[in-house]
Formats: sequence, structure tokens, C-alpha cells
Amino acid sequence: MIRFGIGTDKHRLVAGRILWLGGVKVPSVKGGFGHSDADTLTHAVIDALLGAAGLGDIGHHFPDSDPKWKDANSIEMLKKVVEILQHAGYKPVNVDVSVHLEQPKLGRLKQEMAGNIADSLQIPRHMVNIKAKTGEGVDAVGQGEAVEAFAVAQIETL
Repeated sequence: MIRFGIGTDKHRLVAGRILWLGGVKVPSVKGGFGHSDADTLTHAVIDALLGAAGLGDIGHHFPDSDPKWKDANSIEMLKKVVEILQHAGYKPVNVDVSVHLEQPKLGRLKQEMAGNIADSLQIPRHMVNIKAKTGEGVDAVGQGEAVEAFAVAQIETL
């Protein structure tokens, strides 16, 4: 059986935080504000995978009310989601992600991000696609106040 899920995430950008995207430390004067490391890209992938399996969302499995997840590494959370999927009888097949961020440009970092996601999902690198878009000066993303990501994931039964 093949299933698909959609995931989204958005974090406010603030000074004094590291900008993590796809497990990559992105050179930036602002980083995502959140309970964990605020890795927006990885959070969208997590929600897409969990949604495809009908297993809730990131907040259900990694609640921000639990101190265990304070400043948690989102790539480690993604690896935990793979275990959750396997326990439910599923495995990831592919992921497509669109990251919306005004600055900095992500062009040269997208391959490293995709590699981190693929490694975490235990799938071939060519099964992960990452696109970067700006906000064209519109809304919180375009004003440099937020980073947002949208992901689609395909899973199949083991």
C-alpha cells in the first residue's frame, strides 16, 4: 500500500538563535524560535510522514510541554519517526520539500540538507528533493521575520 502525507511548519526568526534547516547549521544573523532546535524543514517532513501513516503530528509525539524535547535535535526526532513508522508497518519512500526564507539564500546548502534527510529516512539521496523560495517581500517570510516549509512524503507498507 502506498500513502501520502503533507506537512507544514513555520517558525519566527529571532536574533541569538541558530538557524537549523534539514540538520544543517545555516549561516544567518537570525534563527528559528521554538521549543526544540526549530528546524522548520525537518519538522515539515516529520508531519508529512506522520500524516501519511495516520499517526498524528509532531506535537503529539514531541510535545513542547515535555522538557525532554527542549532544544532537541530535529534530525534525531526524524530518526525516531522512522522507528514509529516501522513499528506501524511503514517505510519512507520519498520526500519533496519547499522552504520559504527571504535570507540567506540556500542554494549551495540544499544538497547537504537533502543528504541529512535521506540518511535519516534510510532512503537513497535521489528520493529527497528540496526547493528554496523567497517571500518576494510579502508576509512574515518576505519581511525576514519567519521561515516556513511545506513537505509531501510518500510511504509504503513494509
